Amino acid sequence: MNETIGLKSGSKIPSIGMGLWKVSNEEVPQVVVNAAECGYRHFDSACDYGNEESVGLGLQEVFNSGICSREDLWITSKLWNTYHQAEHVKPALKKTLHDLKLDYLDLYLIHFPISQKYVPIEERYPPEWFFDPDAENPKIELEQVPVNETWQAMEELVKEGLVKEIGVCNFGCSLLRDLMANATIPPAVLQVELHPYLTQEKLLRFCRESGITVTGFSPLGALSYFSIGMAEKNESIIEQSIVKEIAERHQRTPAQIVLRWGIQRGTAIVPKTVNIDRMKENLAIYEFELAQEDMAALSGLNQNRRFNDPGDFCEAAFNTFMPIYE
Repeated sequence: MNETIGLKSGSKIPSIGMGLWKVSNEEVPQVVVNAAECGYRHFDSACDYGNEESVGLGLQEVFNSGICSREDLWITSKLWNTYHQAEHVKPALKKTLHDLKLDYLDLYLIHFPISQKYVPIEERYPPEWFFDPDAENPKIELEQVPVNETWQAMEELVKEGLVKEIGVCNFGCSLLRDLMANATIPPAVLQVELHPYLTQEKLLRFCRESGITVTGFSPLGALSYFSIGMAEKNESIIEQSIVKEIAERHQRTPAQIVLRWGIQRGTAIVPKTVNIDRMKENLAIYEFELAQEDMAALSGLNQNRRFNDPGDFCEAAFNTFMPIYE
């Protein structure tokens, strides 16, 4: 039911995962169980989502009820910006493993190429973006940590068997090239925002040629961002007439068409839903294929529109200008 993408190492990542961003602590244990029952074998988590303890409860229920074993699952988490110094990387991972109630991760990613000042785990967790939320004018405070320092500490996690694969999120070609020039273990996966409004063709080609597997987050574009004021209602990809037209022709939903476009490009995707019917609908995209002209028409919607851009939201929400893509 769940197709996989082969990594350079020989590992296989299921091409559809369950994204856990913005799923409440109350909802997430049942969401994890429901998703596993529907056939999901890939879960995409992060320290910053603030729900890993609750995700861990869901995973325990999955294992205890015999839905599947730990070995059947691909579980990803992400190193937060405040833990980039070498000595903080392993404790951050250990906290994630403790919360998820796991012995190892299949994939651990550097969440952003942004190094913030360290906030001790016992002081505030997850630390989020503000260094001191109670300050008179709270803002993001940076720490000068080279990516190479963080990466070497990530490599140690692989050597110790705590994670199977390591990678990065929200990196561009130049940063990836620099990282690979210094890496003993090259990044296995890059996770970035991908949808028909942001096709990132050059980045995908660079990753293909470099042996890096790509996962697309927010594969439906604006849908993830309406509730937090980061997208306008008229920016919905699934409302586009060409998407609806292709959906009608294939007798599928517009969302299925957009998600199918994502996996048919050779990328993994991590859509998020708490609705069981949508979970099943999202997995059903293996049952049909888009013609090349359909793929081209969807890619033709590209506007280089990035919904998740620290260069925009950090200033609006955290009083700090923080561009990483320009």
